[in-house]
Amino acid sequence: MEVTIDISMYPNRENFIPPIKGFIEKINAIDNLKITTFPTSTVVQGEFNHAMQAVQATIAACYEEYNMAVYVAKIIPGYEAFED
Repeated sequence: MEVTIDISMYPNRENFIPPIKGFIEKINAIDNLKITTFPTSTVVQGEFNHAMQAVQATIAACYEEYNMAVYVAKIIPGYEAFED
């Protein structure tokens, strides 16, 4: 099953751009996902388990590197926001 995950990251720091860029770079490095970045969120599309694990691993890596952030996600199973 395909999934679309619309996720926003809100770092708890004054210099918030580096953690957001880091999140985007990390999630884009994962194969077999379609990633679309907007000014307020990043949309991750792919096979459900793979996409969910990719987002989880990216959040964990960002937590270790940048410490604290709030994430807001919309998970829409069976929906392809951007079809080819």
